[in-house]
This record gives sequence, C-alpha cells and structure tokens, in this order.
Amino acid sequence: MESTGPGYRPGMSLNERVIAAAPEDVFAVLQDGWTYPAWVVGAARIRDVDSGWPQPGSSIHHSLGAWPLLLDDATTAEAYQPPHRLTIEARAWPAGSARVDFAVAEHPEGCVVTMREEAVAGPAKLIPPSVMDPALHWRNAETLRRLAFLAEGRRDRRSASPGDEA
Repeated sequence: MESTGPGYRPGMSLNERVIAAAPEDVFAVLQDGWTYPAWVVGAARIRDVDSGWPQPGSSIHHSLGAWPLLLDDATTAEAYQPPHRLTIEARAWPAGSARVDFAVAEHPEGCVVTMREEAVAGPAKLIPPSVMDPALHWRNAETLRRLAFLAEGRRDRRSASPGDEA
C-alpha cells in the first residue's frame, strides 16, 4: 500500500480497507470498548472501560499478550468525531505507546477505513520505520479485517427483520 496522502508523515504505518457496512456500524464497534480484544491484534482481555469511552481522555484498561505473560496497560481516546474519526494512544509498556488514527469515509460499497499508526513514546519510537512498518502493516491489516467482520455483522443484524431466520 502506498504510504502517502492527507495526514501521512514519514514513519507512520498506513492501512486502508473497504468495509461493506455504514460508517455508523464501524463506529458502533469502535465505541464499544469491551469489543477491543475482538478486533485489536495483541489485546488479550479488557479489565475495565471508562464510562465516557471514547470521549477524549477516557480509557480502555486492557491486557496484552498471552497468559501467563500478560501486560496490563491502557488505551486513551485523544479525538472523537463520530462517525468519521477516532484517534487513540495505545500503550504497551515497556515497549512504548503509539498514536492510532481511524478515519472513516463513505464509499460506494459501504465505507473505507484508513488506519494510521506511529510510535510516539518509548523504545518502539527508536525502531527505524523501514523495520517497523512491515510488521505494523501486517498487524493492522488483520486488525481492519477483524473490525470489518464485526461491523458487517452489525449491519447484517440491523438489516434482518425480526421474523427472518439465520
């Protein structure tokens, strides 16, 4: 994928995915902090979600990794403009933290989600982009694939009438 476009800076990983659902369906998933480990690669469990999530300053308290090697940390919302933008700071200390921006726009097939991620603190910030981007690109492609499954499932449930069988 080409790493250019509005809001892109060198050192930032960029992924896009067309999702066959409305932006509101995507944001319904992003707004539900309890679904975080279902679509974020590496998130293992949720310990708590602040009542104001995803208003700026509110957090999802999560664990990363696999049992028994779990790290407890938090992801904090920085900007929230539903159904078009959510920016978060995802912490994974001792590795560091990353700023992740989700931009959602209308598309003839539903919507297109653009995900940008860059290390902003800690040791991960010292890794050259040429080394970091391939791993982030793969991980974030899977993250968007999982987000698509959840958003498209919401769309399907919303569009089904009460008498329909699965």
